[in-house]
Amino acid sequence: MRSLKAENSKRIGLIAIVCCLAQTVFAEPAKPPGMVLIPAGKFSMGCELPGSKLNERPVIKVSVDAFWIDEHDVTNAEFRKFVVATGYKTTAERPIDWEQIKKQVAPGTPKPADEMLQPGSMVFVPTDGPVDLREMSGWWQWTIGANWQHPEGPKSNLDGREQHPVVQVSWDDAVAYAKWAGKRLPTEAEWEIAARGGLDGKRFAWGDEFQPGGKFMANTWTGNFPYKNTKEDGFERTSPVKTYPPNSYGLYDMGGNVWNWCSDWYRPDTHARNKLEPSCHNPQGPKASYSINHPEQTEERVTKGGSFLCHVNYCESYRPAARRGTPPDTGMSHIGFRCALSEASVSKPQDKTKN
Repeated sequence: MRSLKAENSKRIGLIAIVCCLAQTVFAEPAKPPGMVLIPAGKFSMGCELPGSKLNERPVIKVSVDAFWIDEHDVTNAEFRKFVVATGYKTTAERPIDWEQIKKQVAPGTPKPADEMLQPGSMVFVPTDGPVDLREMSGWWQWTIGANWQHPEGPKSNLDGREQHPVVQVSWDDAVAYAKWAGKRLPTEAEWEIAARGGLDGKRFAWGDEFQPGGKFMANTWTGNFPYKNTKEDGFERTSPVKTYPPNSYGLYDMGGNVWNWCSDWYRPDTHARNKLEPSCHNPQGPKASYSINHPEQTEERVTKGGSFLCHVNYCESYRPAARRGTPPDTGMSHIGFRCALSEASVSKPQDKTKN
């Protein structure tokens, strides 16, 4: 009898162990740190509401597989870890090769003076008063010595901005960081479905009202662009990540603060071209870029999300549908990025019971 009781006790113990192992075997895959899983689904990509742009039209039905995306923009502190670990030099920190630059400008463009070919980047500088909003050169200045560590030029630094999004990074810089982190840049479709947070067809990532209950939901320009920023939302330039409420997926700054690089090549007619396809599943963007406004610019990548410079009277680009093309070798005061991962690329526990 004792022998039978002992045998039953052993069996109960073994069953308990097997149950524990089964829970481990079939557990959900570990969540990549700082990332949010966006479920597979369909959504209406683009916008045809008043104030939307031609490059957002027509609205198309798109489906995407599940994927992970960073809950916030890559910060200065995070980018610094990458630079320290690899010794990487960003585009803005490297000497300028005129032979490469002249391939991207109109034929016959004269070579700038040598002092203008020193490492630097594009910096936003407020104007003294109202200017023609069709001329971006009025508030953008090529600044020697501007880079991710000195966003506004050599006299600026990152003191107190460790948790702000890194800026002055080119598309190439963003790709380099993503590869180091074992990730990639999101496609435009992935970025937009993530930004919408399940609110299909809404104007903003949080709904249709810009300031629900009078509350600021994003870091945008307040006042008169580009010469007077009242800072009613609390910031003149970038703000720390997680300052404003997240969307329904738990993602921060999917509108305003800084534009985000995407993996796609840019074309203004991408939506119209995709509309002709029988189905649009996991679109990767066009095979090459083209812009009727910049025919001499042979390469542009998609940027999404708008920035602290966006204002309804100039560009309401803090809407999920808003999109624009930016040369991949260009860093600016208002462009950053976040990374993504395909769900399938995240290792899952194996079903060892089949062995």
